This record gives sequence, C-alpha cells and structure tokens, in this order.
Amino acid sequence: MSGSIPFYQKQHRHYDRGYRSKEVGSAVSQYQSSSSYATHSRASASRSPTHLAMDKENQIIGYVVPIFRGSQEYASGLSDTEEARMKESAGYMARRNLFTSGLEMERTEQTSRKVSMRQSAEHISLSKRIYENEEYHKCMNEDSLMHAPEFVIKPRSHTVWEKQCVRLHCTVSGWPDPRVIWYKNNVTIDPMARPGKYKLQSSYNVHSLQIDRCDFDDTAQYRVSAMNSRGELSTFASVVVKRFKGEVDETLPMPRHGIVSEYGITFETHIVDGFGVSFGREGETMSLGAMVIISPNLARYQPEVQWYRDDVLLQPSKWCQMHWSGDKATLTLTHLNKEDEGLYTLRITTKTKYETYSAYVFVRDADAEVEGAPGAPLDVTCQDANKDYVIVTWKQPAVDGGNSILGYFVDRCEVGTTHWSQCNDTPIKFARFPVTGLVEGRSYTFRVRAVNKSGMSRPSRTSEVVAAMDPADRARMRGTSAPWTGQIIVTEEEPAEGVVPGRPKELEVAEATKNYVVLSWKPPGERGHEGIMYYVEKCVSGTDSWQRVNTEIPVKSPRYALFDLAEGKAYRFRVRCCNSAGVGEPSEATEATTVGDKLDIPSAPGRVVPTRNTATSVVVSWEASRNAKELVGYYIEASIVGSKTFEPCNNKPVKTTRFICHGLVTGESYVFRVKALNAAGLSECSQESEAIEVKAAIGGGIPHASPTPPYGISILECVRDSMVLAWKQPTFIGGADITGYFVDYREVINGVPGKWHEANVKAVSDRAYRVSDLKENRKYQFQVRAANMAGVGIPSLPSETFICEEWTIAVPGPPHDLQVTEVRANTLVLLFKPPVYQGRDPVNGFYIDIKEADAEEEAWRGVNEKAISTNYMKIKILKEGETYVFRVRAQNKAGVGKASEPTEPVLAETKPGTTEIVVDIDDDGVISMNFACSNLTPDSKFVWSKNYKEITDETRITVATSGEKSKAIFNMPAEDDIGIYSCAVTHTNGESSSYTLSAEGEKLLEISHDHKFPIIPLKTELAVELQEKGRVRFWLQAEKISANGKIQYVFNDNTLSQGEKYKMNFNKDTGVIEMIMESLLQEDEGTFTFQLQDGKATNQSSLVLIGEVFKQLQKESEFMCKEWHRKQGPHFVEYLSYEVTPECCVFLKCKVGNIKKETVALWYKDGREVKGDGNLTFTEGVLNLEIAQISKKDAGVYEIVMKDDRGKDTSTNATTKSSTALKIQSTEEGIRLYSFVSYYNEALQVTWHHKDSAIAFTDRIKSGVVGEQLWLQITEPTEKDKGKYAIEFHDGKGGLKRTVELAGQAQWPNLVLLFSDRARVAGGLPDVVTIQELKALNLTCNISGDPVPEVVWLKNEREIVSDDHYIMKFESGKYASFTITTVNTTDSGKYSILVKNKYGTESADFTISVFSPDSKK
Repeated sequence: MSGSIPFYQKQHRHYDRGYRSKEVGSAVSQYQSSSSYATHSRASASRSPTHLAMDKENQIIGYVVPIFRGSQEYASGLSDTEEARMKESAGYMARRNLFTSGLEMERTEQTSRKVSMRQSAEHISLSKRIYENEEYHKCMNEDSLMHAPEFVIKPRSHTVWEKQCVRLHCTVSGWPDPRVIWYKNNVTIDPMARPGKYKLQSSYNVHSLQIDRCDFDDTAQYRVSAMNSRGELSTFASVVVKRFKGEVDETLPMPRHGIVSEYGITFETHIVDGFGVSFGREGETMSLGAMVIISPNLARYQPEVQWYRDDVLLQPSKWCQMHWSGDKATLTLTHLNKEDEGLYTLRITTKTKYETYSAYVFVRDADAEVEGAPGAPLDVTCQDANKDYVIVTWKQPAVDGGNSILGYFVDRCEVGTTHWSQCNDTPIKFARFPVTGLVEGRSYTFRVRAVNKSGMSRPSRTSEVVAAMDPADRARMRGTSAPWTGQIIVTEEEPAEGVVPGRPKELEVAEATKNYVVLSWKPPGERGHEGIMYYVEKCVSGTDSWQRVNTEIPVKSPRYALFDLAEGKAYRFRVRCCNSAGVGEPSEATEATTVGDKLDIPSAPGRVVPTRNTATSVVVSWEASRNAKELVGYYIEASIVGSKTFEPCNNKPVKTTRFICHGLVTGESYVFRVKALNAAGLSECSQESEAIEVKAAIGGGIPHASPTPPYGISILECVRDSMVLAWKQPTFIGGADITGYFVDYREVINGVPGKWHEANVKAVSDRAYRVSDLKENRKYQFQVRAANMAGVGIPSLPSETFICEEWTIAVPGPPHDLQVTEVRANTLVLLFKPPVYQGRDPVNGFYIDIKEADAEEEAWRGVNEKAISTNYMKIKILKEGETYVFRVRAQNKAGVGKASEPTEPVLAETKPGTTEIVVDIDDDGVISMNFACSNLTPDSKFVWSKNYKEITDETRITVATSGEKSKAIFNMPAEDDIGIYSCAVTHTNGESSSYTLSAEGEKLLEISHDHKFPIIPLKTELAVELQEKGRVRFWLQAEKISANGKIQYVFNDNTLSQGEKYKMNFNKDTGVIEMIMESLLQEDEGTFTFQLQDGKATNQSSLVLIGEVFKQLQKESEFMCKEWHRKQGPHFVEYLSYEVTPECCVFLKCKVGNIKKETVALWYKDGREVKGDGNLTFTEGVLNLEIAQISKKDAGVYEIVMKDDRGKDTSTNATTKSSTALKIQSTEEGIRLYSFVSYYNEALQVTWHHKDSAIAFTDRIKSGVVGEQLWLQITEPTEKDKGKYAIEFHDGKGGLKRTVELAGQAQWPNLVLLFSDRARVAGGLPDVVTIQELKALNLTCNISGDPVPEVVWLKNEREIVSDDHYIMKFESGKYASFTITTVNTTDSGKYSILVKNKYGTESADFTISVFSPDSKK
C-alpha cells in the first residue's frame, strides 16, 4: 500500500496531510503562549486567576469575556470599536486571560460594591503590563494584529461654483497599511491622463483628492477605496458644480423647440467600425473597440459608456479595463480566462436614447502543462462564508483531455501571502466543497484544479477575496468608529452571572454527498453576554450511541462539514453549545440522512438540430435534458464528418437550448452533440446530429435564390367590389421555403392597362387571396410575386383581364389548389380545396375528371360516378407510362359547377427508390408507421398527415425523425385512430406514401398486446411422474428459452431452493425444467409452480396436488419405494399361479429373481409348512410345487416364502379380482374413462397409461375411485389426447390390464369442439389484492370462447353495475378489465368474474383487502 501513492499526491508536498493541521497548530500555540503568560501573571499576582473556559472533562473550550465592560474600557484605554479590531491579537487574548480571573468565584459569591471598585482599581494598575504584553506580541506575531481597513474620517460631499477648486480628504486606519484608490463614477482617476486637473496626496494615513478649476463635467459621485490583505472598504462623496445664473457657454448651440434633453439638444448616436466575433486563448490579452459618432459633436459632452457581458454590467477591475477617448470606446481584457467568454455588448447612452452593439468572444483553454491533462475549471465562487468555514463552488471544464476527470482539488491562499495550500487529500467529483479550518478574521482566495489519469490541469482563475468572519461582524466592519480620546471612564456595573447556552435551533442537513455532509443551524436565544462555540455529534441511525465529531476544538460558525462518513450508511446529527459556563443541552436530532449523492447527473439532452447561419457558423438547437435538477448549462461539441474527433464550441456553459457555433470551416460538413452539466457532473453526450455543410443559409449557395414567378392565375369568386384570385406555385422555389405571396392589380381602361398597385402589404401564405376595394364592372389584371428568405421574386406575367361583377349563378365555383402526390405506376392521390364560391346551396360533393395530357378537350372523362365528400381521392385507373392531367368539379343541389384549372401533366410511373410506409410493432408493443427517404436535401422535412390534414396535435401520435427515417408512433391505439395516414417529404421530387388503417387494426392491437406482455411458449405444462425408488419428478418443457432464462420454483407462495429435499435442473438445450423430490410427505400437499423469465417474456405453470390426487400420488410413490426395497433381496418376478395338466396334476409355480446359494424357499399350506418330499423343484429361477391327483384335502391357501440375509418375499395363490372393460363417457368437464372391479381395497395398485407411458396427472388430467368405479378424467381434450389408454391393476400377487382406443371414434370431433369453444377465464387475476385506501385499482384478465362469452362481475355473490366508481370493460372479445377509481374500505370483499356461452360457464374468484395508512402504521 505504501508504494501506491497517487501521482497527484506525489507531486505536492501536502500528501502527508500535515498541512491540514497548520491552522490548528497555530491556534494551539497561541493558547499555550497565552496560558504560559497567564501562569506567569498568577505567580506575580495571586489574586488574578486564569479565565480559560473548561468543560466537565477539563477540556479547554474557549475564553471568558470580561463581565466588567466599563472597567475593561477604562483599563485598556480603547474604545469598543478599536478593541473589536484587536480581538485577534495575542495581546488582547492575554488581557482577557488576566481580566477574567475569578469568574467561577463570582458565580457563587455576591461581591459588594466596595470590592468591585477595588478590583477595578487593580485592573487599572495592570494596564502597563498589558501594554508591555502587546508590544511583546507585536514583535513575536505581527499577523495577529492585522485587520481590515477602516475610515476614521470619511470624505464629505461638496457643492462648489465653476472654476473653483475642491478637495476631498479622508483618514484611513488598518494593518498592513491600506492602498487607497479614488474613482469618479466608478472609473479610476488617473492624474497623468489630465495633468493639472487632479492631485492625489497621502501622508500619515490621511489621503486627499484635489480637483482644480471645477467645471460642469466634474459633477459626479466620487468613491475612495481602501484595501489591504485583510479586506476592502469603500466610502462615497458627491461633488456638485454650479454655474452662475445667466452664464452660458458660447460654444453650445442655442436651445431647440421640441424634445428638451441634455443642454436642450437631441443627440443621434451611431456605432461604426465595431468589433466582430473574437477568439482568444487563456492567458492572452484582448481588446474590443468601436468607433462612436455622436451628432451634434460637442467637444465637452461625454456620453455614458457601459460594457456588458451576458447582460451583466462590467466594472473596472484587474481583469478588465475600459477607456473612452471621445470617439472610441475600448474594453481591454488583460488576462483572458474562460470566465471572460460570452456575449459582449457596448452600450452608449445619451439623455435622448441609447445604442448597443454586440459580438461573441470565445476563449479556448491554454495548452496543458501535461499532455492529456484536462482543462482548468472555471467560475470559482465562495458561498456561505462564516467564521471558520466557506463553501467553494465551480463549473466543470468542457475539455477532459481525452480521459474522464477523476475529480478536483481545491487550493486556498491567505491574502497577503503567495503560498497555496491544498484543502482536500483526494480528488472530489462534486463541483462543490466545504472548506473548514479557516482562521477567523483572515481573508482568503481559492482556486480549483482538475485531474485525470494523465495529470493535473492548470489552476482556475482565483476567486474573489472572502473574509472568514461572522456575517454580522462583516456588516459592522463597514461602519465608522470614533478616534480614541485618551480618557478612561470608570463605571460601576453589577457582575453578570455566567449563563449556560441553550439548545441550537433549526438544525438541518444543508447538503449531503458521498464525500461530506454539511450541517447548518441557528444560535440559541439564551447564551449570556459572552460568545459561544459548538460541538457536533453524530449517531448511526437505529442506535443511540452518540459520538462527538470535533473533540479537540469547538467550531465557531453555525455551519459544519463532516467528512469520512461511510457511504450508504444512515446517520443522525445534533449540536451542543458551549461557553465558559459549560456545555448546553443538545439540539433536536436531525432525521436519518443516508450518505450519498442526492443530486443526480442530468440526463443526456434530446435531439440536436443544426441549421445553417453564415459561411463560418451554424445555429445548433437541442431538446433540454428532462428532469434535470440544478442545471448549470450545456457544452456543445463539433466534429468534422469522418474525423471522429470532437472539439468544444463553447468553453463556458450556456443555459439556453440554442447556440451559434462560430469559427467553422466553410464547405466542411460537421456533426454536433451536446452535454448537460450540474454540480454532480456532466451527462452522457446526446445523439449526434445530422451532418450539415457549413455555408450561408440564404439560398443554400444558389446564385439566384429568390423564387421563379407563380403562374395560372384564375378567379374563384367575384362580388361587387372584390375578387378572389388563385394561382399555382412557382416551378422553382429557390434556396428556401416560400414564405408568402404578394399580389398586384391594375385597372384596364379601353384596353390600356394602368399603373400597378399593391393589393397586400403583408405576405399571404395561401395560394388564394381576396383583392378588395375594386370598382364594380371595371376590368382588372393581376400579377403575383413569391417571396422566400432570399427576397421577393420577379412578378408573374399579367393575368387575363377579368371584369369585377357579382356572380349570381346557382352552381358552385371551381375548386382550386390541386396537388398530385403518391404517384405510382397505376395509382396516385389527388388533393384539392373546395370552391370559395358555394352557389345558392352548400357544396355536397365532388367529381374528378381525367384525360391524357395530349388528348383533345372532348377526351375528359369522369373517374367517379358517385360524388365524393372528401377533399382527396386515390385514383387507381392509370396505365403505366401514360401522362395524365386532372380537374375537379363541385356540385350542390343546383347542379355541377365549373371545373377547376387542370393540373400539370403527371407521368404514371414508380420512380426508382420509391418506398412505402411500413407498420411495425416493436418488442415493447409500440405500434408505429415508418417511412424512409434516401433523396433528402438539407432542407427536407417529413410531414405526417391523417386523412391528408397535417398532424399538429401529438396527443394521439408522436412523430420522431432521425436521418433519412421518420416514424409516427401511436400513443394509445384506439378506434379513433382509424384513417388514412400519409407522409410527404418536402424539397424532394414528390417523395410520399400513405397507409390506410382500417378495422384490421384490431389485429395490430392483439400483436401489440403480445409484444408488450410476451409469453415463453411451453411444449408441455407442469406435470408430475414417479421414478425409481418412488422419487417424484415435477417437469415441464419450454418450446423456446435462451441461455439467460431464469427459473423460480414456488410451493404454496414460498420460493424453493436447491437442497437435500429438492433437486433442480434446467437443461437449456432442450428446455426441460425439472425438480425431483425423494418422497412426498404430508406437508408437501399444495400447489407447485414453475415461474419462467427470459428477458421481458414470462410464463408460469402450476400443478395442484391436494386431496385425493395427492393421496393417490403419495401411495404410488410409497408403493414404488417399497417395490424397490423388495427387489434388493430375493423377490418374486412372477407371483404364484397354478396350472392343471391333462393328467389332473396341479402345478403351483412362480418365478423369482435376485437369488443366491443361501436363498431358502419355504412352502406353506394354510399357514403350515409343506414338507419337502421330493415334489419341490427349484430350477432356473422357477419354483414349482406339484400336487398329483388333487383332491378336496388339497384345498387351501398355498404360500411360498423366499428369504436370505438380504430379506424375504411372500406370494400366495390368491388372484386379482375381475374387472369390466374400459369405457368412454362424455361429461360436462370433458371425457371420462372408467372401469368397474368386483371389489376394491387399498392394497389394489392402479396405474393408468397413455400410449404405453404412465400418465402424469395435472389439473387437466385426473384419476380417482368412486365406489367400485375407477375413472380417468380428461378436461378440455385436444388432438394430443388421442391414442391408446390402459388401466393396469396389481394387488401385490397378480395383475390385470384393460385397454381402449380413443382415436378414430365418431364422438371425438364433437367432444373437442364442445370444450375448445366453451367460455373460459384464461388467467391474469390474483388470488388476493391488498391495497391502500384512496388508491386506484385495475385488474385485467383474458377471456376465450366461441361464441363470445357474456361477462358478469360479482361482489359477495351480487352482480356489480358499471358506474363512476366501478368501471368494467370487455374489449375485442378477449380482454376484460375491472377498475375501482378510488378504493375505500367498503370495497373489501370477495369478487368474481363469471363468463358463459352456450357451451359452458366458468368463473374466477379473487379477494380485495383495503387498509388505511393510519391502521397500517
């Protein structure tokens, strides 16, 4: 471990963590020095005990504030304010140690007024020692005396006459000596800029500004700023310059009438020769400037010049300097950093108005000191500063050097020094860090460095100076203090009793990350006259063991950061106050807080869309990150197509979702991507945008980008004073979409056309327009011009001459705006708009006419015999290769109106590369229509329509486009979505297609449902079979399951696991899943379930073993187990039987197995052994007993016993009872096979076979005994159930077998039909539902049956009627749903669904249990 120190620790001398205790060590040394001095004082003056504050464990917690405030002031000879400035000095601490002695004694005794006065006198006598002690510590530690500047005397405001002199002066105190700067209207005063105008003097902390020969321009607000290493303070004074009445400058023009402004003049401002988009690198110097022309030009007039960055006013500082030369404004950025990137705006303001000019400045990272190191962080700020604590925040850089950033280091530097100390040992990834251990009263600056595996970045720009002090003290420091008069005033004051502070208030976890937790609270109301400090305690949640965190030194700030907490563990926190009187009670503990990042990294931004802008820039817009918290902004990256190298377009995050990327190479193609960031880090990159070529947007590089003229002007309607025109779109629209049309008209008198007049000032988007204010019975001509982003095109040729007279015909006017789309070899779609003129009655239909393009007018023929009501029609009578034209006529009750203008000729052909809309259903069951186009242009767009009306509302359909593909996704497919869907691609040669979604959509819904809820297909359901030794094997076989499939074995809702009792096996090659049990016990009665999961697909199969079924299986298992054990020794292969020979001899014989030499066979008759008389034979495993010439005396029960050391077996001559033939019966449940025996007892073993294999019993196939009847029930028989069935009897001595053939019988088709079409509940309902009150409940199940079953829902055996509370649906004859909108306690009970048709009835039950949240608790 010692040899693996990270490189970022090896490169710094702080890796040994010693620097973390420097401030603590300094404080301890001061305490020790003060204590040693106090000890010396006690030796010389025994009546002055020490005043260190101790807790119960004698730990130093602070110093006591003297209780005699008046006497203290007298003794020190200092005012309160001056004494406050000395609080950090060692002399002051020593004085407090000396003056606060005897506090504990004063708590218990009442000191008389006389004693108090005597003690005051003793304190005065020690003032000399105090002075000597102060001088001693000045030499030993000057830093302890450092304090921020203070204005002892502030400059006062003046009002003077012109040409007089004015002097502003002030007195400043501070250590080290402050630096004083004078400002006029926040602009630094430079005496060298105007020699003789300003004089600056400084002597013995007295500073002055003298202004000679004041004029009107000197009227301003003046500011003086004093700054040293401990802080900065400013104060203000105003100078007003007045002019004698009647005195006017002859150089000024005379006042004008009208608007009266500065000097009675209205100024006009123009910014010329401005600065453009600029690029710089960190560390460089950049100047931005612009010439300003102000008219009239007055030599003595100065406008207000302001500079803004990202709409924030800039102030002069060491980073930026501003200059105004009278006609040019300049902004100089002295040392570029990424913080300087942004939109810069120059604003010139006069009393009349203002003018602005803006341009963007980009700042790139400086070259890394180590190759591959990340860029420097930016925007380092300090927040929530207090006595010993501050939070440092920053923004992550856009450049990570090619490797992910491991984290950040925070450095601090005390003002007045050049030494930087690292604040954190290990890099932190969160862009926020609490810095603790600051020394109260001192000022600090901070910087941040990023680190990756290649190395460390350059440090960021330093933060603003921040002082470590109480915010209230910081506010008080800005006040003034009176000088020391040298008087010591002795006052009498009753001694104050020490007060133990109360509980801190409003304790909360202000911030929690995996690296630290920040606590904040408010001081208590009860805390006495002296200061208080705090102890922080923590406790692991769930325990009551509190542990003090800051055991050595209490904290002064009501803030505290805890480090080294275990990630993922929950803690509670509390705080105690302490002072010299003791340690107070703890605050209320916080709620349990789990250590971990509460702020998530934002999600990747959405779709990125680039748009052409200029020859070197592209406008990039994107969809904002969803549900992003505390979003800081976005970084945009660009890459030349094919290079696979992305470079940042901005190095300072932007908060908008639109950005102009400058500095691109003209003619190159780029792709763009976007990242979002917050304090938690940077998101994943968005998907790359489509490639775009960098060139000017207007015209797309085409020399003549304006559209060609429209054509085909016609009249749609005419009234007394207006006419409605229509025209056709230009054949060439230029480099951009047409934004509108302009119509001109002129009157024609006696065949002579007049002057053109504009009919519309604002462009119209439709290709129809009503021209108003015409004169009745006058003749007019019209022309139309099209416009796009490039400008307005040339006008069309003048139209025919039309007479403005009102139409009175009864039939409608002509339809207009005919468009042809979806052209194929034999079909096309014709779109049109209805006529403007309706006639006497509304239009009720349309007729489409067609003819070959080169045919005569007489060749027009109708396409439809019956009028259509829609504004579109698909024409299917085309011949491939022919060219056609089309027209449309409208009709109303009066008849058919005038035909429209014909379309342009259309060639009936399917163009190469033509594609159609494809309907797809993905794995999530989402139905979408997909259309692809390979002939896209940069300006092409996919336009989706329903019934040839563009889809603008995405409540039912969402359109998503990526590259050359677009899809329309159904949000919630329903009957309302039936219609014709089409997609057209703009800026192509008519690329379009359509898809008709009709009633067949129900099939899509079924497929969608299957995709949403996929099921693993099974070859066999869960079955059970008996193996050797009576083992019980549960098994099923999946038809298809991948190697990643998972199986869960469940018994009575309890998950089973591999062990001695259960042996599981899953053969992923065959899909066979099995579980083997050695035997069945009584507790194994219940339901066995195999649950399968393969990705999203699931399935399960259950087998119920209860009642007689379980008992029967258990008996068979026990029997097979006994048989196996029996066969381990000598046993009978064939039990005892007899044979009668023709000679009337009876042979008793049996066949045995597993015998050896020691095996003994004994014969018995009626329980008595039969003597071996030579008639007993034992050869080749067959035992014979011959009874020659049998007679009545030989009647009896014969028995044979075989035994040896392994066991024994017995057989008698009893025979198996007789049984009837196996028969078939049809029942309500299915098919029953049965046979009767003469009598039945438990010793009789019964086995059923199907196709010579033992039957595995399930819920569908069951067996049982009713009286002397043995039966096998097959529920819902299928084709697989055909075949040979057999029942085999065995009583332990003999056996019998009956068979029957179930295939080929006449009743089979009827049996199968009966049970395949009966109403069934296929599953999906739970047994029990437990739900909280006021929630919503929805249950769904599948229904089958032909004809479609009737569905009834019951509650407690009573039918439920659908209403607002209970909503019951039965969709597509397959899906039944039950919804309770707002569940309450009265909804608890037993529910059922009952389905029935003519073939049968079935029900399913479930129980709903509703609980209240209060009762649950």
